[in-house]
Amino acid sequence: MTTCLIWIGLQQCNMVRSQMTRITPCLFALFAAFPLVTSALAEGAPFGPPPGENIAVEKLAPIEDFVNGEVAAGRIPGATVLVQQHGKPIYLKWFGKRDPDKGTPMTEDAIFPIHSVTKTITSVAAMMLVDRGKIALNDPVSKYIPSFAGMKVGVERKDESGKTVLDHVALRRPITVEDLLLHTSGITYGFYGDGLVKAAYEGIYLGDFDNAGFVERIARVPLAEQPRALWDYGHSADVLGRVIEVASGQSLYQFEKQNLLDPLGMTTTKFFLTDPAERARYALPLPKDRHVERNSLDVTRWESGGGGMASTIADFARYGQMLLNGGTLDGKTYLSPAIFKAMTTDHIGPGTGVARNYYYFPGDGFGFGYGFGVRTDPGFAIPSPPGSLGEIKWDGATGCYIVVDKAEDMFFVVMQDSPSGRQPVNRMIKKIIYDALEK
Repeated sequence: MTTCLIWIGLQQCNMVRSQMTRITPCLFALFAAFPLVTSALAEGAPFGPPPGENIAVEKLAPIEDFVNGEVAAGRIPGATVLVQQHGKPIYLKWFGKRDPDKGTPMTEDAIFPIHSVTKTITSVAAMMLVDRGKIALNDPVSKYIPSFAGMKVGVERKDESGKTVLDHVALRRPITVEDLLLHTSGITYGFYGDGLVKAAYEGIYLGDFDNAGFVERIARVPLAEQPRALWDYGHSADVLGRVIEVASGQSLYQFEKQNLLDPLGMTTTKFFLTDPAERARYALPLPKDRHVERNSLDVTRWESGGGGMASTIADFARYGQMLLNGGTLDGKTYLSPAIFKAMTTDHIGPGTGVARNYYYFPGDGFGFGYGFGVRTDPGFAIPSPPGSLGEIKWDGATGCYIVVDKAEDMFFVVMQDSPSGRQPVNRMIKKIIYDALEK
């Protein structure tokens, strides 16, 4: 069980601060107020670079010294960085080692775990089915997974002896497909936070299983809260992967491969690497980050729509451009304009009734659409973190990071296998990129 728990924790919990295990009532109140306060901020001072600015390529030069410095300091093994604007790559470099044990240099074709960025691909695939009328956002999940009709919410209380016990309370309404896309289903992860619902996830990853089997395990665990009450990062995207399977009649990977990945030319993006040549290109973490987690080299039956894929910078160049184009690439439409707009619009902001707590991973200044964080306001930090209103983004537990900025007609991708060192790298690279926009 330790193996699977560590793997799930690494791949899908992108920003958990393990030292904080309890949320005080004051913090809950503070985070609940975020949407209202930041909405007011958004209506105030101008934020972000003027739309339509060009990136001064020479100003991207600090990326190389910075990343090489992180490698030399032993904080990351290596990384690959792509910046693309106006449909063309203006910066593509790779640094450090692909295999730090053997000293193998990083290569352009290195294959990286993308972990929770898998969620964005699962969400795009689901919205393609919505576009085709095969799935509706307001469909109850029980339409596709009947056992979800019997789900309950776990509510803690003290019994007569003062012991904390868990009551199972009926849902106020069914979980919908939209809830899965928004992480408002009440389905959580068991490896961060505390409480009896979290503890109920104990053993959920034991053994070998496929998506059909995994969602039945989820159906037996109580929800952490009522649907559409809280943004709660958990196994929603894994359940969404099973909905895709039922609606399409294919495995998750086969549907994505046939309808999204192969047409885009993302031929190396997959759940498992079985070709010896591809396995040899897999980027490995530093020994300090080499936990016993499962990864795409360990072939099982579980195609985790929440965090199981691996990919390359070349594949993500195609994916990022499709997203920047609003759902189209090379004359092929993957998502209609209306569906793409819905995906990239905040659906959990003021007036929605969706609360936020300490584990709100989209972060300061971001709302959430269908699978992506969406920049809605400057946030509380002074100065505001770089970016543009309307940018979309997501990242994974080992450092895959994609930001798509329509206002500047650009996107960038960082790929790493650096669980402990990824966040400072991604923050600094984003700052360098936005500082390079000509004023």
